[in-house]
Amino acid sequence: MRIAVTIFLTDETIAPVRLARELEERGFAGLYLPEHTHIPTERTTPYPMGGDLPREYGRTLDPFVALGQAAAVTDRLGLGTGVTLVAQHDPIGLAKQIATLDHLSGGRFTLGVGFGWNVEEAADHGVRWSTRRELVRDRMRLMQALWAGEPTAYEGEFGGVRASHAHPKPAQKPRGPVTGPRTLVGGAAGPKLFAHIAEYADGWLPIGGRGLSESLPVLRAAWTDAGRDPAALQVVPYAVQPTPGKLAHYAELGIEETVVQLPPAGEAEVLRVLDAYGALVEAPRR
Repeated sequence: MRIAVTIFLTDETIAPVRLARELEERGFAGLYLPEHTHIPTERTTPYPMGGDLPREYGRTLDPFVALGQAAAVTDRLGLGTGVTLVAQHDPIGLAKQIATLDHLSGGRFTLGVGFGWNVEEAADHGVRWSTRRELVRDRMRLMQALWAGEPTAYEGEFGGVRASHAHPKPAQKPRGPVTGPRTLVGGAAGPKLFAHIAEYADGWLPIGGRGLSESLPVLRAAWTDAGRDPAALQVVPYAVQPTPGKLAHYAELGIEETVVQLPPAGEAEVLRVLDAYGALVEAPRR
């Protein structure tokens, strides 16, 4: 099993370049970064984990800039977002950012797609909360049109793009209905989410990894019903607090990659946690 990490990188934590070099040297599979453009101080949306919203949410680095730095100082490390809040972006500009990062990194980028939880943050981007999932689907289809090998027009419910010259193209080749980088959709299990995954993605990015024994058969059924290759489905538990038993359970379910959580801390503390995780990186390979 491949072990990747995620961390809230901020202006107060370990730097992206230092972390990326350490991860590659230690054999970790990848680095996934979250996204929040800003956190309005007047919030009514509760923090999904309960309690006060942690400080790091309002201090996150831009994931694409940070991952660009990481790409420049590594050769093998996977690079991903966990997640990109697609509804909060202009899709034409976002498609260019994603394609550029995937191209320059030699196809190492994974696009984690999320729908968001902070109503106030999304509202400042002009997002109508009740239709955000449909908006994300529409923007994913628009971006995939721009990533197509030939100029391809797209007209959707929320916007469109003319057939256009749009380069660079993502390094990763089209597979099934998916064009662009490896794409994993985050969110809670359910028929709507699984329909999105089967339509425009390579798999699922379930936060925490709970309940997979029950939800995986449902996802696999939705996937095959959509005509997708059963062997192509990827499920990557995300932001996991790892134990050998948990990783062994994932392996029994056929999962090949897990993303473990690092603390949003300075260099010394992060490296201590990486030292502790080192045994877990090796354990699944035996």
